[in-house]
Amino acid sequence: MKVLLFGFALFCAGARLPALGQDVSSASVAQDAAPDAAQAQDQSPDQTPATSPTPAPERTNRSALGVTPGTQALQPKDLYEKGTGYLHPFRRMSRFVLKDQERIWTSPFRTKKSDIKYWLIFGGATGTLIAFDERIQKNAPNPPWLVTLGTRGSYLGAAYTLIPISAGFYFLGSKTKDEHFRETGLLSFEALADAEILSEILKVVADRQRPLEDSGEGHFFKSNNRMNAGFPSGHSINTFALASVFAHEYHRYFWVKLLAYTYATTVALSRLAANQHFPGDTLAGGAMGWFIGDYVYGKRHDPDVDQQTAIEKIVAHVHLGGPMDSAGQPLSPPR
Repeated sequence: MKVLLFGFALFCAGARLPALGQDVSSASVAQDAAPDAAQAQDQSPDQTPATSPTPAPERTNRSALGVTPGTQALQPKDLYEKGTGYLHPFRRMSRFVLKDQERIWTSPFRTKKSDIKYWLIFGGATGTLIAFDERIQKNAPNPPWLVTLGTRGSYLGAAYTLIPISAGFYFLGSKTKDEHFRETGLLSFEALADAEILSEILKVVADRQRPLEDSGEGHFFKSNNRMNAGFPSGHSINTFALASVFAHEYHRYFWVKLLAYTYATTVALSRLAANQHFPGDTLAGGAMGWFIGDYVYGKRHDPDVDQQTAIEKIVAHVHLGGPMDSAGQPLSPPR
C-alpha cells in the first residue's frame, strides 16, 4: 500500500507543472514585499517618527534547523471561499513539494555551521549501526510471536493509516473552522509527500538487502528488488515525519509529543521485529523523517493558528499532570 503515498507524492509533483518556477503565490509576494517597503520608509531621511509604520510582528520559529519562514500553508482565500477553499491548498502544495525537494537534496551544500552537529550525530550513529547491523540482527531474539507482533504493528506506519490521519485533521479542521487542525493536516500531507519521494529515490540508489535476503548480511547495491530495497525504512521516515509535524504544531502539550513519538517509535521497532529492516535502516529513516517534519513546519507554519481554539481548550486538560494554563504549564493546586 505504500504506492498510495508515492502516488500522492507524484500527484503533488505533477499537478501544476506550469508553476515549476514559482516559489510563492501572488498573495505571498505582496506579503513579503510589505516588510521591504516598510524598511525602505524607515531608511528615508524625510521620515518622521509620527508617520513611521508599526513594524510587523516577528514570526515565531520553533524549527530546530532555524528554517527561514516561507509561504504559509493556509492563505486568506482558503478561509473565505466556500467549497473551492478546500481545494486551494492542494493546488498550491505541488509547488511546495517541488521546492522542498530542491532544498532537501541540496541541504548538504547549504548546511550552516551550527547544524553540522546534526550530520555528525545522526550520520555517525547510522554508520555505526550499519557496521554492526548483521551482528545485531542475528543475535536478537526472533520468536514467531514477535515476528507476528511486528508485522501487525507495521500496519500503523502504512500509507492507508497515515494518509487518513492527515486527511482527518484537515477535513475536521475545515468542518469546524479550526485552522490549527487544518494546518496540521496540510503540513502532514506535505511532509509525507517529501518523505516518500526521498525514501523511494534513496532505496533505488542504496539498493540494500533486507535481513531475510540471501545470507542476511545487508549488503548495499545487491538487493533482490531495487524498488523495494531496505535503506532507508519507508515506514520509519513517513511516521517520524508525521510525528515531527504533530509535535511541532502542538508543542505546548507534552502528552501530544509523547504520543506522537511513541507511535513513530512503535512503528520503527515493529519493522525490526518483523525482520523487514536492519537497525541502521530505521534510525536513518526516523532521523530523515524528523528533519523533514521540522523543515516543513518551519517553512509553512502560521503562528496565528497557535491561539487556542475551542477544541484545544478541551484538549489542554487531557494530559498526565492535571489542568494546564493557556501557556501549556501545569496549574498549581489550590491552597
